[in-house]
Amino acid sequence: MRIPAWTEDELVLAGALVVKNGWRELRTNDREVQELSELIRSLPIHSPEERALPGFRSPDSVSRKTTDFMTNHALHAGKATRCGKPTLLMIDAFSDREAEMLQAAEALEEGIASGELHRIPQQPDEVDESGASAIEGRLLARRALARERDPKLRALKIKQVQRSGRPLRCEVCNFDFAHTYGDLGEGYIEVHHVTPLYVSGARETRLDDLACVCANCHRMCHRSRPGESWRTPAALRERIQKSAQDGRH
Repeated sequence: MRIPAWTEDELVLAGALVVKNGWRELRTNDREVQELSELIRSLPIHSPEERALPGFRSPDSVSRKTTDFMTNHALHAGKATRCGKPTLLMIDAFSDREAEMLQAAEALEEGIASGELHRIPQQPDEVDESGASAIEGRLLARRALARERDPKLRALKIKQVQRSGRPLRCEVCNFDFAHTYGDLGEGYIEVHHVTPLYVSGARETRLDDLACVCANCHRMCHRSRPGESWRTPAALRERIQKSAQDGRH
C-alpha cells in the first residue's frame, strides 16, 4: 500500500502554515511542523491502514510540502519543486483569497480540537466522482452536509418560511414543488447554507444560515470542481443569470 496523495484538508493546513511564515518553508525540526504532522495524522480522512504506513505525513513530509508551497509561489525567484495539481491549486487559492483560506484552516483546526469533526460520519457527496472535494476540504463539507441533512433543522426552516407567508420555492431558480407536483410536492424543499464553508464554524446552524433550494440547484451548489469552493445560492443565481445572458449573444 502506498502513502495516499495529500488531500485538500491537509493542503489547507500546510498552506496556512506557510502563509503565516511569510511564504517561507519550514524545517523538519520546527515546532510548527511537528505539531502539524501530528494534527494531520489525526484527521478522520484516511483509513487506519494508511495512517499506519511508515512515513505517513511525517515531519519530513510536512516540511517538504511547505517547500512545495514556497517554491511554486509566483513571487519565488528560484527553481520550483515538482508537486501535484492539487498543491498548485491550493497555492492559487491562498494567493487569491488569503483571508478566506486562513479562515478555513482555522475552522479545521477548531473542529479537530473540539472533536466535532471526528464525530460526524462520512457523508455522500463530500467528494465528487473523481475523489476531489471543495478547495476548503472534505471535512468542512462533511459538517455542512450533516447539518443540511438534519431533518429537524430542515423542518424548522420550512416552517419558518411558511409562517412568514412566503411561497416555499427554490431561492435560486424559483422552482415550486407544489405547483409542479401538486399535493405530492406540498411542503417539500431542500436546504443549503447561504454562508461559505469556511465561515460555517463550531456554532450551531441558525435558520437564517440556510436557504431553500430545489434538488437540481442543491446539486449544482455542491458540485466540486478542482480549486473551487462550493457555491452559495447567491453565487449559483449569478451563474444562471450569466449563462442566460451569454445565451442571448
